[in-house]
Amino acid sequence: MTELSITVLTEKPSDDAAIERLVARTFGPGRYARTAYRLREGNPHRLDLSFTAYIGTMLVGSVRLTPIAIGEDAALLLGPLTVEPPFRSHGIGRRLVERCLEAAKAELDRQGAATLVLLVGDEPYYGRMGFKRVPPGQVSLPGPVDPARVLVCALDGTPPEAVRGPVRKGHGVPAPMAAE
Repeated sequence: MTELSITVLTEKPSDDAAIERLVARTFGPGRYARTAYRLREGNPHRLDLSFTAYIGTMLVGSVRLTPIAIGEDAALLLGPLTVEPPFRSHGIGRRLVERCLEAAKAELDRQGAATLVLLVGDEPYYGRMGFKRVPPGQVSLPGPVDPARVLVCALDGTPPEAVRGPVRKGHGVPAPMAAE
């Protein structure tokens, strides 16, 4: 099997339509009913912390980080993470997640920066990238969710046991200004 030449880039506004088509193909209309979607709806993701994967000129993957708060802590919601089905099992998803976590960690010295990345997903997959299960009952999301799928990656080393409170949209920290 030949190795794919994958390019990971910071998401650009011009990527939006292709990403939305990819998300629609991979998650279908049921995505609108998910609790994580409620946190994303009307809550713009951070372009500077969101990434795309290309093979040549073809978009094959995307991951986004959206500002949220967990209790009083600034955090980010990871997702959707999506990869074109024929290109799964090539490490594209992992590369995208690792890249967005690196970018988020690089902001830790900024006043009010997010210290946590939350997602609703499979621990066996995301655990390899540093995500750990939040103990049941410590966080509340704005809709139903399987507590075994609530995972957090502490960018500053905070233990999952210390993560608690309601999860809500935004965290009041302005995104860095884009270069003109």
